[in-house]
Amino acid sequence: MSSVFNFTFVPWFRSVAPYIHKFRNQTFVVGIAGEAIAAGKLQSLAQDLAMIQSMGVKVVLVHGFRPQVTEQLTAKGHTSRYSHGMRITDSIALDCAQEAAGQLRYEIEAAFSQGLPNTPMAGATVRVISGNFITARPVGIVDGVDFQHSGLVRKVDTAGILKTLDFGAMVLLSPVGFSPTGEAFNLTMEEVATSVAVALQADKLIFVTEIPGIRIQPGQPESDDNPIDTELPLAAAEKLLSELPSANQPTDTGFYLQHCVTACKNGVERSHIIPFAVDGSILLEVYVHDGIGTMVVDEKLESLREATVEDVGGILQLIEPFEKDGTLVKRSRTEIERDVGNYTVIEHDGVIFACAALYPYAEARTAEMAALTVSPQVQGQGDGEKVLKRIEQRARAAGLESIFVLTTRTTHWFLKRGFVLVDPDWLPEARKRKYNWDRKSQVLVKKLSIA
Repeated sequence: MSSVFNFTFVPWFRSVAPYIHKFRNQTFVVGIAGEAIAAGKLQSLAQDLAMIQSMGVKVVLVHGFRPQVTEQLTAKGHTSRYSHGMRITDSIALDCAQEAAGQLRYEIEAAFSQGLPNTPMAGATVRVISGNFITARPVGIVDGVDFQHSGLVRKVDTAGILKTLDFGAMVLLSPVGFSPTGEAFNLTMEEVATSVAVALQADKLIFVTEIPGIRIQPGQPESDDNPIDTELPLAAAEKLLSELPSANQPTDTGFYLQHCVTACKNGVERSHIIPFAVDGSILLEVYVHDGIGTMVVDEKLESLREATVEDVGGILQLIEPFEKDGTLVKRSRTEIERDVGNYTVIEHDGVIFACAALYPYAEARTAEMAALTVSPQVQGQGDGEKVLKRIEQRARAAGLESIFVLTTRTTHWFLKRGFVLVDPDWLPEARKRKYNWDRKSQVLVKKLSIA
């Protein structure tokens, strides 16, 4: 096996492992637009969802069928009619919706049943269970428009879905619901997925869609200066929605965003919009730090806080590569466990991405900032600045007048942030006795302004 392959695979697998642990036994509701199936993406999406389920995630899959219903209506010489972003479902359209739902359910179940050798599905056993889990009600007449057999979700059979998930099966839902009297209604995938995610209090709601996500400057063309906004706080998403002219068409910026906002406001921590055009987009969104699409969150997932004993393993994993290359002085697990209260960390989605420790020398009214480390995955995003500021706040709160660092490789970074070089003789006596003269670390000091 190629050593180059080993060199790339092992760090990658280690970086993915924390997410595999974190998402085990969590519940994801995944809404796949009918356009994705029409574009021939079903097979790869099924393989990726099967892999996610094999890693312990409970999956509820909701499929859309807009283009499939439209195709059947066209074949029957019937015209699709929409209003308020919903299909007006007459009796012919309802027949087409039921036929499309049945056909797609068959195709999806077949996709999850393939176990061909040399594919991600080899050896997989994915039970897919559908059922009448959705009770619906009619949309009725809105602004003078009679939506006829178009419906809205009235109730989700939460207990039934949870029991099915606990059985180890994947739940498959079509955007069709029934009233207590047995009347069928045509629903939308987006509303079904959102309603189910809220009812289950799912950990994630993921829309696999025609659009790549929400850009930093919505409505402007793709460019290096206008990338996808990978993390959108709920308040910012609500503000954006209020400024958009329309959210009725699937290609409108607000079409999927409005459902993400609804889910997050009602207890779903994370809602995602990702493109089906990118192969493996679900895996990239779930198991890579920055993802590929837009994630709407009820609050910033990034947490800047003081460390606890549960963080020791994450701190060790973060600093180990820097100890090996000589950037940091090696610290044992025992030492970190003993001093864990001195550490400040940045944690994102259960993973430690930055840390630093503060060691006070009260008699000298100063403190050492040690082990300042930022993961290579997020370097250049300001995490080092955030940790430094928190360390300064902690030092001020302790009544200290300065902080100092010892470094052999990052002198310039500290100089740019207000530190000045001093002679090692400046160090407090207790620290000077531990100074490694062979390592020849430079000493930099920063005076703390009064907050």
